[in-house]
Amino acid sequence: MVALATCLATFTSAHAEEETLKPKFSPVGTILMDGAVFAGPQKSEFADGVALPDVRLGVMITYGKWSGKIEASYAYNKVTLKDVWMQYTFNPENFLRIGLSMQHFGYQNSTAACTKVTMIEPISNTIFNEAHMLGVGYYHIPDKYFISASLHAEPKASSVIVSPDQMVHEGFGARVRAVARPYHSDGIMLQAGISGAFMSPQFSGSPDSHDSFTFSANFPTKVTQVKAIGTTVDHARNLWKFTPELMAAYHRIALESQYFFMQVNRKDGHPAFNAYGAYATLRGAIIGSDYKYNMALAGINTPGKGTLEGVASYNYTCLSDASSSIFGGRISDVSCGLNYYFNKYITGKIRYSYSHAWDRDDALPTSLNAVQVRLQMIF
Repeated sequence: MVALATCLATFTSAHAEEETLKPKFSPVGTILMDGAVFAGPQKSEFADGVALPDVRLGVMITYGKWSGKIEASYAYNKVTLKDVWMQYTFNPENFLRIGLSMQHFGYQNSTAACTKVTMIEPISNTIFNEAHMLGVGYYHIPDKYFISASLHAEPKASSVIVSPDQMVHEGFGARVRAVARPYHSDGIMLQAGISGAFMSPQFSGSPDSHDSFTFSANFPTKVTQVKAIGTTVDHARNLWKFTPELMAAYHRIALESQYFFMQVNRKDGHPAFNAYGAYATLRGAIIGSDYKYNMALAGINTPGKGTLEGVASYNYTCLSDASSSIFGGRISDVSCGLNYYFNKYITGKIRYSYSHAWDRDDALPTSLNAVQVRLQMIF
């Protein structure tokens, strides 16, 4: 009887605590306003102008240890879902997330494209990464290291409607990110990590043609969309890729970098396709305080109000592999810019970049000079 009474008391206490909880709703959104002027030998392919490259609106809910997010985006006359997930937080160091979200693969993929300090995310990350995918991910974030692991469906699973008999033909994948961060105090940061991923071939219209991967990236601007490099690798069996990362910061100066390598194994006697890329970004607070660390994302936090930041970056990406007779192209991109953080919601950015794409079997070499400005609000 005593044991029964104890159980009833525990259940009653837990139920009472549940009853006192109230859900908390918070609006989330993004507004990007861009303008750009271009110059170069192929100027006729790039129209100067202004654009609203991304407008997002959604809501977050928290209820005890449960939380969730729904966010949709309007960009280039198309509405798409960005984040649709539910999360259970076991404790401050462990949580499980299920749904449509960004699955960590390297340093850049821990944050949204609109928050990149380079204004436009490195082309290597666009090629070798996927932004939002349906899946389940586990995150472990103790003090001195960070680990995430996920299982996911292919990117098209969230945007292509297939019949029930075709669902079994959707691609799938797995990825893991492991980061050691021995120093992460304000102004003194050092972390190194590595991510690995596996994917099966992607859905391409019918079950019989489910044997390819497509990779593509535009020139680094959101005002106009012109493909820089890209290819489709057919007769694909599977894909493996990895990316080591390094971040170091000393007071108001920081370095962020990654290297990417990818191999697509092929069947029917076709040789494997290899591709690679890398970027390095140097950033510094010209006006403002020391950089601060974000434990949950394993990276540098958004600078504070009134910070003026200088950024210089170089990126190189190769989608051409002579051994497999696939020439998707190569591109190098160098950029510099300034970011001013008016407050925690609004940031102004200006960027100059020079890009050169070549070694493409479907286009001649192209060079582009671009001066771009952006005013963004993220809440």
